[in-house]
Amino acid sequence: MQKEKMQLLTEQLIQYTDKADEIYEGVRKEGEEKDFFSEVKPFADLVRTACIEWETGMKEWMKETDFRHLFPEQIEQTAHNLSDVAVQAFFPKTSYKRFKSHVQSVEFILNNVKTEIDRILS
Repeated sequence: MQKEKMQLLTEQLIQYTDKADEIYEGVRKEGEEKDFFSEVKPFADLVRTACIEWETGMKEWMKETDFRHLFPEQIEQTAHNLSDVAVQAFFPKTSYKRFKSHVQSVEFILNNVKTEIDRILS
């Protein structure tokens, strides 16, 4: 897996996390769920596909490169959490505290990955 591709995918996942957070804020404000087939599923599928590709690529890269303060389990958990967030964002009854906690966790790891990739590639 190309290192530059992992860099781009990490950036993409950060954008998806921000988008999910925006969606959630909007849905909470309106108090209405979005349509599953026209809105939830397309976004969730897009995010899930990117997460799978990112997780696989990062774990491969981590076998051959020393990433400071990052472990394969964190990559796995982040991909899983982001996939969950991408679905939960569309439902106003989703626990605010839990949702925000997952978003913060995902952002923290993705930003650490981004910093590490920038360090390694520079």
